[in-house]
Amino acid sequence: MPRCRVNLSTMIFLVILQGAAVVLFCGWYVQLSPCSPAPSNGKVHVLLLSSWRSGSSFLGQVFSQHPSVFYLMEPAWHVWTKLQKPGARVLRMAVRDLLRSVFQCDLSVMEAYLPEHHNVSALFMWSQSRALCSPPACPLTPRNQFSNQTRCHQTCDARGLQGVQEACGTYSHVVLKEVRFFELESLYPLLQDPSLDLRIIHLVRDPRAVVRSREESAKAFMNDNAIVLEQKSIPAAEVQYQVMQEICRSHVRINERAILKPPPFLKGRYKMVRYEDMARNPLAEINAMYEFVGLKMTRQLEEWIYRVTHGKGKGTRKQAFEITSRNAADVSQAWRSTLPHSKVKRIQEVCKGAMSLLGYRTVNSEKEQKRLDIDLLVPREPYQFSWLPAKTEDPGNS
Repeated sequence: MPRCRVNLSTMIFLVILQGAAVVLFCGWYVQLSPCSPAPSNGKVHVLLLSSWRSGSSFLGQVFSQHPSVFYLMEPAWHVWTKLQKPGARVLRMAVRDLLRSVFQCDLSVMEAYLPEHHNVSALFMWSQSRALCSPPACPLTPRNQFSNQTRCHQTCDARGLQGVQEACGTYSHVVLKEVRFFELESLYPLLQDPSLDLRIIHLVRDPRAVVRSREESAKAFMNDNAIVLEQKSIPAAEVQYQVMQEICRSHVRINERAILKPPPFLKGRYKMVRYEDMARNPLAEINAMYEFVGLKMTRQLEEWIYRVTHGKGKGTRKQAFEITSRNAADVSQAWRSTLPHSKVKRIQEVCKGAMSLLGYRTVNSEKEQKRLDIDLLVPREPYQFSWLPAKTEDPGNS
């Protein structure tokens, strides 16, 4: 009986060849498998991460009015409203999973949090989204025009969520604004998901200005305060300071995690913005944010930004949750003349670490607080910028 002799080198070669074939086959299978995550296909996902009364509604509009953006304002509001009893820690995974689905334009995830018979008007602050007032969600507003919230309410409120979902798929950028995350770690699965190209813009504001703004709408925050404080029983006079302490701590946690020792998947995906810098240099700051997420500024957007940041006055109490034309620089300084110094001292105590990290100087007396010639903002980078927009017709009130 003849014997086949195979030398050792040939056998090793055959084993290596077989192993390579298995690896190649597995690679093809993973790519073609329906269970594998889909690539982002060039779509960019942006999370505007902030806290209440920090200018995040304005920042949301900066993105919402861009013709390439599908925007939703605080979808996690539905989670916190539907599941009120737990605290923020328990709810964070439900919020994270909701965001993942919405980023992927799967609006079916909202069904669990909406009334049985619902349409687009059941979504929180839905008319703040220009995309929900534009085709294919609604024929009212062409994509290259600014939406009008009042007309959108009147014309688009009865549309179904299927049109919203279809609209989401037609935009290059999906932008969500959220105030209900207090750390970055729960977002790690989204940052590591190959089907998402997630960028995080972290908006912060002087906590003294935040308190002044929160006091104008204190009743609106009662349920949120309870969730932030994990349903603890706290004297009413202490609630706002305890909430601000948690918010300030969260800004420190988020910023330090992203800047000092970021995991590899977070590098290049995080940008911190101070509201005060945006108020002083709106075009420079917004241009930088657009570049960070791959959007281009338009002349029409430049002029709209100028109008809403160079109005008169600080806005009325009734306009606390509206985007109206105000003087942004005056708004950012309003706390210095209206907030009692005793409150300012207490806020500085509970937020001392955050103020130092984020670049907000403290004041040591009422006189120093009210001297507006004393700049309390530590410079982050120099700006050399002047801007005189052309006169154009107002495209609409948003």
